Amino acid sequence: MPLLTSLPDSARDEVRRLIEGFCDPPSLAALSALRKALADDPGPVHGPGRGEVLLRRLRAMSEALPPGAGILDDPARLAAVHACAAVADPPLCLAGLVHHLLCLGSLTELSDDPEGLEPRLSALREGRAKGVYLITEVGQANSHLATGTRADFEPADGSFVLHTPEPGAAKFGSAGTGGVEQTGVVLARLFVEGVDRGVFAFMVALTDERGPLPGVELSAPIALDALPLDYVQVRFHRLRVPPAHWLSDGARISHDGRTTFHDPAGSPEQRLQRTLRVGQGLWAAMPAVAAATSRRSAVRAVDYARQRRTQSRLAPGVPLLAYRSQQTVVLGALADAFALTCAADGALSARTGAGSAASSPPGGEESMGFTPWAAVSRPLAAYKAVTVRTAARLTAECQHRCGFSGQLTANHLAAYQGFHHAFDTAGGDSQLIFYDIGRALVEEDRGKEPEPQETPDPTSPHWWPTLLRLHQAALTRELIRHGATDASLDPFERWNPLLEQAGVLGEVRAVLLMADDVTRVLERLHDPDLVRALTPLAALHGILYARRWAGPLLALGTLEPAEFEALPGVVHRLCDAVLEQLPLLVEIFEEQGERDALDAALVWTHGATS
Repeated sequence: MPLLTSLPDSARDEVRRLIEGFCDPPSLAALSALRKALADDPGPVHGPGRGEVLLRRLRAMSEALPPGAGILDDPARLAAVHACAAVADPPLCLAGLVHHLLCLGSLTELSDDPEGLEPRLSALREGRAKGVYLITEVGQANSHLATGTRADFEPADGSFVLHTPEPGAAKFGSAGTGGVEQTGVVLARLFVEGVDRGVFAFMVALTDERGPLPGVELSAPIALDALPLDYVQVRFHRLRVPPAHWLSDGARISHDGRTTFHDPAGSPEQRLQRTLRVGQGLWAAMPAVAAATSRRSAVRAVDYARQRRTQSRLAPGVPLLAYRSQQTVVLGALADAFALTCAADGALSARTGAGSAASSPPGGEESMGFTPWAAVSRPLAAYKAVTVRTAARLTAECQHRCGFSGQLTANHLAAYQGFHHAFDTAGGDSQLIFYDIGRALVEEDRGKEPEPQETPDPTSPHWWPTLLRLHQAALTRELIRHGATDASLDPFERWNPLLEQAGVLGEVRAVLLMADDVTRVLERLHDPDLVRALTPLAALHGILYARRWAGPLLALGTLEPAEFEALPGVVHRLCDAVLEQLPLLVEIFEEQGERDALDAALVWTHGATS
């Protein structure tokens, strides 16, 4: 009998809350229907002639979300729907994230005239058209900071002329899907009477069933094997955009004899941050996607290690999981998947305003540093960066430990790894986010000593967040000692030699968010069997992170040599504790109906008998 069914209803509800992020029956039923729809209608969703397949699968995702204008009103359901898509088909998940959270999100959050966006807005909500988001330009790094695409205001009729002034300003995105209607949200620099007013978003009709619409030019397809979709470069040739398709976000242009421009953002820098705030929806969903694909990867690696028997001379016939070296990796993957699951909960709390105020910058809105991402939302940007980076490492390790099975397309491990590796730079570059968080922490903390804390036993889930707080303080002091707050230097001179250390500090802060989520989730669980199963998993996550970061921890004295020497023994004890709970843990993390993908896909051909 499955172990989960032997738990009380309250415990199963806690499991559903942990894994799905919500428990209401309509949401769970919608998610179950989506899983079935995706299983019955497999991809790929890219390539010639696949446009209708992609639309059909986007419609299935939309049907699992609230209807009509409320499609984006439930962040938890949005996250769960895209996590479900990622497990089944990572390219579909990317298409869905762009379609729902970036394209529809921009139209919903930034438009002052939603009725003026019809009928394309309804077509996007219902999955009858595909949404595209065009921000990246091909000519230079950090193109969002120096957007070249122009939108010139035409006072005669209040419209805008969208234009690509030179080849480097061409947009890059997944706008090459043929045979379907595509609507894009295009970021362009607005000029009013020749004056640069900052970067705004515009809704643009890109294609219909026959191809690009007048004023739109698409390049030949561009391959991106790690995360395949229909990528192209896009150029605009003096394309006229109606006034209602300017996503003005409160800005106004009046013209009665003289042209007057007003923007509540107050400056081009703040305008960029406001235009990019749509990224918060993406960042809030990404941890759930990372957690779901990581749970699947970890379960596959555990199953492989339990079932695969080695024939080495050391111990012929022993399962792989009997080896400590294998336990550390695959049980560690299970531990990291649990931590990512807790971080998904934390990110949704931050998105809905239920997170800790300590996660936000003092005073709420912050000024832009090296990039706008952390200024839009420091905690959500941190969650995005740390979860996709952790998931990329985890899925790569699981793929390696699964041998040839890990390379098979049917098991999705290569696709998961490619997805998260690509998102390390997509959706806001993770390293740039860490740079900005580290810089901001130094300027805010200025070497303040942390509150004295008693370090818990290493087998406690509280050991790792306690150590991280000490390490964050030590890194901050080190940066200050090297001149990070020296006002006599200009910002480039001050930070250029310290960027690597600032990035480390920013990553420590992001990992601390995840570590705190782990202890918070554990503390809210009530069922003793669940607490008993998950506590050693939580502690193992922290110990293995500390081992990976041993060099910096030892160098700054956060971890003493004697403590480090004791860690292998702690890892072994925690692995033993996890092994005792492994059947229940696998059931908790496993999505039903998804195992044995290769066996289900095999078709045998028999040789003719003579």
